[in-house]
Amino acid sequence: MTEPTIAVLDVDGTLVDSNYQHALAWYRALRAMGETFPIWRLHRLIGMGGDQVILSLGGEELEERIGEEARKRQGEEVDALIGEVAPLPGARDLLLAIKERGHRLVLASSGQPRHVDIAVGLLDAREIADAITSSEDAEATKPAPDLLQVARQKLGASAETHSVMIGDSVWDIEAAKNAGMPAIAVRSGGFGDDELRNAGAISIHDTPADLMAALDDSPLA
Repeated sequence: MTEPTIAVLDVDGTLVDSNYQHALAWYRALRAMGETFPIWRLHRLIGMGGDQVILSLGGEELEERIGEEARKRQGEEVDALIGEVAPLPGARDLLLAIKERGHRLVLASSGQPRHVDIAVGLLDAREIADAITSSEDAEATKPAPDLLQVARQKLGASAETHSVMIGDSVWDIEAAKNAGMPAIAVRSGGFGDDELRNAGAISIHDTPADLMAALDDSPLA
């Protein structure tokens, strides 16, 4: 067995199937404010911190004009869709398998705290995780490494502590690279294999269940 590791897992799109609801919520929030963007373009930004989405879509002018209100409305739109979110296949079993191998586990979400709380409840993971993060825990969001660094800090670990990131988006993988962590990817976020590999993913799996089946061939053996 390898040395005990800190496993840092993204939540949205990695453990719960929520990326498309978040994209639709952004579409509805922005359209209600007179700004219509193709949903596919919004999906490409899911996994990035919500504070960066408007800036990425329309630059500083759009962010200054509607950013704060758009984020508020997007959160409300997610509230309306959250009942349609479900755990991805094998998500809770993956968490248990990681813990059974002696590793510590952090659910590192950059989502709004109330949405993170609902997702953790869907996974029945409050007693499994050693720590949980939300958007309130870091000033800079993914792809900045801050949230992953906070995840380690919550366990009293240093930057040198052996850690592995599991995520579904290029933003997760880039954040892991910026934090000095290897990253394992799942396809459930809707990003292509080439994108995930180019961002730095060391392996790619369909679902949490598929990753669990391959766990003994990973840094989380």
